[in-house]
Amino acid sequence: MSTNELDGSDKNKDMERVLLDVIKSLEDGQKGFADLGEHVQDPSLKRYFLAESLKRANFRAELENELHRAGMADVKESGSASGALHRTWADLKAKMGGGDHAMLESAEQGEDEAKKAYKDALEHDLPLPIRQLLAEQQSHVLTSHDYVKRERDARKS
Repeated sequence: MSTNELDGSDKNKDMERVLLDVIKSLEDGQKGFADLGEHVQDPSLKRYFLAESLKRANFRAELENELHRAGMADVKESGSASGALHRTWADLKAKMGGGDHAMLESAEQGEDEAKKAYKDALEHDLPLPIRQLLAEQQSHVLTSHDYVKRERDARKS
């Protein structure tokens, strides 16, 4: 095998690992937003969280398609252990009467993790189309984070 073939293989492995990390974060966000949508009282927040859950599922599908194009057959991610713990904590807060402010705090923490996943991914040497896709998704995640933070601040006790 030539050095160029090895370099290409290493780059594909790196891209695969990077995208799987982002996909894992998106899975956490998808599940987290769906859970939060069930617990918040405010109807507009409920709609927002459910719409964001669908958006994260769409982002995940876009990245999985890129992995398929690169030759990876199937992606089986189920989110991270920390994401599962975070959702359990949010669920507990909801059951203890934490209210919408507490749910928004949980959402913001989840969005902080998503921001980090995208920042870390974009620090890697990735093909331009993948970088552009990640940058577009990151822009939405940043806007979502700011919205959640504003809503949380507006509901401080």
